[in-house]
Amino acid sequence: MTVVSVSMPDELLQRIDEFAEGHGYTGRSEVVREAARNLLGEFEDQKLEDRPLIGVLTILFDYESTAVEERMMGLRHEYEGLVTSNVHNHVGDHYCMELFILEGSLTEISEFVGRVRATRDTLTVDYSVIPVDEFGPTLDA
Repeated sequence: MTVVSVSMPDELLQRIDEFAEGHGYTGRSEVVREAARNLLGEFEDQKLEDRPLIGVLTILFDYESTAVEERMMGLRHEYEGLVTSNVHNHVGDHYCMELFILEGSLTEISEFVGRVRATRDTLTVDYSVIPVDEFGPTLDA
């Protein structure tokens, strides 16, 4: 197995170590491998391919991270055909939340989520997708 070096904040590494210990993993490598498999597989659900989808994407970041807010604004304009709604909210004393409603294909939504996830200084990125065709939202998406 190849050994890979990854940079991450100390707080995240500590959370990974605590998670590994608390959930019976053999170590952080096992946690990171599982997380990578989950991330890479989350949009590979063939039941959603070639179906119109609605996506809801929520991003949380520190309000002092103006670069994140600027990046979200840029993505909103770049993907104006995909983004049907966008809300910016202040949460608590130090955070901003960006909410995107997306309407498009799995490929389009996947690309947008990937671009958001690649944005530096985001604290969390969470999303869900729901099929909106004649078969309805009956699949576990």
